[in-house]
Amino acid sequence: MLVKDVMRSPVVTVGPEATLEEAYRLLLERGIRHLPVVAGGRLLGIITDRDIRLATSHLNPKGPCPTCARVEEVMTKEVVTAHPLDPVEEAARVMRERKIGSLPVLEDGGLVGIVTGIDLLDALLKLTGVTEPSGRLEVRLPDRVGELARLTGYLAGRGVNIHSLLSYPEDGDFVRAVVRVNTLETHLLAEGLRREGFDVLWPPKKPW
Repeated sequence: MLVKDVMRSPVVTVGPEATLEEAYRLLLERGIRHLPVVAGGRLLGIITDRDIRLATSHLNPKGPCPTCARVEEVMTKEVVTAHPLDPVEEAARVMRERKIGSLPVLEDGGLVGIVTGIDLLDALLKLTGVTEPSGRLEVRLPDRVGELARLTGYLAGRGVNIHSLLSYPEDGDFVRAVVRVNTLETHLLAEGLRREGFDVLWPPKKPW
């Protein structure tokens, strides 16, 4: 899944000469939290609802006047951006490392979209298959060639369709596989997998 698949477009933007009050009203009206600042088709910065609140807080008596201060006085000018063809996991990594809530998306120098933390959460839901009726299996596999194929082969041999499959490394040379399948009878599948020697973590083994 790429950024272009989850980004919001067209983008609500604001000009650098807009007042903080105008920008905040726009944020409220559109139900958004991030406003790229654009002039002449060029991205100049970005401003958020948090930026405006902090700048105009009563705890900041030297802060700008909401009705007269301009967006360009408060906006972040060094903007971290993404490209439409970036993988969503790369966008998530950048946002996590930089501790930012959005990435304006640029293509050929022009603003074509914006991706936020909520958009990435939506992408995660799609990638894990939880938006469709399905059952969940979680299996710990030895980190060696053929183990994942053995798991998927077992499921295919029993006519089970895989909706999604995610895996990640664990300590001790193991990989954990999280599988969404087209059946809710995951306890029966889990027992069959255990008989084949798989270390099934979910669903847990029944006490009887």
